[in-house]
Amino acid sequence: MRTGKLLVAAVLTVSALTVPGASTTITEQAYTGRIDRPQYEFAPPDTVLRPGLPGDVGLDSGPLRAAEQFLADWTKPDPATGHPHFSGAAGILGHNGVVVAETAAGGALRYTDAAGTELPPEQQVPMRADTIFDMASITKLFTSLAVMQLVEDGKVTLDRPVAEYLPEFAANGKESVTVRQLLTHTSGLAADPRPSLWQGYPDIPSRRKAVLDSPLKNQPGSTYLYSDINLMTLGFLVERISGQPLDAVVRDRLTQPLGMTDTTFNPPAEKLDRIAATEFQADPPRGVVRGQVHDENAWALGGVSGHAGIFSTAPDMAVLAQAILNGGAYRGARVLRPETVRDMLTDYNQAFPGHAHGLGFELDQRFYMGALSSPTTAGHTGFTGTSLVIDPVSRSFAILLTNRVHPTRNWGSINPAREKWASALAEAM
Repeated sequence: MRTGKLLVAAVLTVSALTVPGASTTITEQAYTGRIDRPQYEFAPPDTVLRPGLPGDVGLDSGPLRAAEQFLADWTKPDPATGHPHFSGAAGILGHNGVVVAETAAGGALRYTDAAGTELPPEQQVPMRADTIFDMASITKLFTSLAVMQLVEDGKVTLDRPVAEYLPEFAANGKESVTVRQLLTHTSGLAADPRPSLWQGYPDIPSRRKAVLDSPLKNQPGSTYLYSDINLMTLGFLVERISGQPLDAVVRDRLTQPLGMTDTTFNPPAEKLDRIAATEFQADPPRGVVRGQVHDENAWALGGVSGHAGIFSTAPDMAVLAQAILNGGAYRGARVLRPETVRDMLTDYNQAFPGHAHGLGFELDQRFYMGALSSPTTAGHTGFTGTSLVIDPVSRSFAILLTNRVHPTRNWGSINPAREKWASALAEAM
């Protein structure tokens, strides 16, 4: 069982941290000076995902099959509400380099209005294993990875003020906010721009200026507050330093090297038949959104933003998860050094219990990580119904992609499904 494995890992970690002369501690201190860094071994960098059976890697298939059925059931109307929990889902579970479960259920396109009127059966599009989803806030991880590549390049220093790279960001008392504080959501900035970018500004330049002009809500470093503005700003920082648009940076330095061919901002029209629909939006008047970013502020920025806008598939996200488990490499392409990946998975928010956070990655959030959750478990969720969980201790990952906002965001939380999917992998161990 997962609980037992975590206890063993915890004991080994404590021993390595407290026994004088322990080699793990010496190694960690040699390059970080920290003794609270997560202690685990990355998978070999040449580990490549392959399909297999749960038994191939010592797992019990029972919990995995039960979780697949759970997801399928949640795409069917609930007698209590008359509608499903989500229109459709695609999921992948991986352990020790083996894809032990892959499923697709429900519909990628199912409804024609916010009331949940179903399209005629011949117009509906079933979910596929390679359906392309609007990843929503999982985009934040791609932006964070791009920032950390610039750190490795020596072009960004985490504890320097953001205003050193974006002088206009200093407006309204933000001159001391650091890059690290943006990555850990401790900058003091509000959750979102007010007014919303699509409502209050006539064009993209004025919307970008509004983001950079945002005032502080709290003193920098004084509290945790999850903020889209943080990652919007980091997207602008990446563009300023690299001299390229954010989508080009992500393509050239992340998705293309890793072979993530279905992962992009603003997906091309020829892939529309594979894209999951999201919400029916009346304000702004967009109708059923499909193939364009759902997030209104990212849409107002042209579909490319540091906080939202990436589209991807479960198989592509599995590649990213394995690259993290490999210490930043996949199929011979290294996108980050192992020490950088470890830094991204280190909790820098210990002063704010319940809000464990690395550099871009959330840590130890049981509400969607389920029984996989531990102090070293990393991941993120997206508003559209997406989630990514990576556990470096067991070398496992859980990816669940749904279009839960299709046709409306008001059909309830899917966190029980996220937790169930991740927990199934833990229970199978």
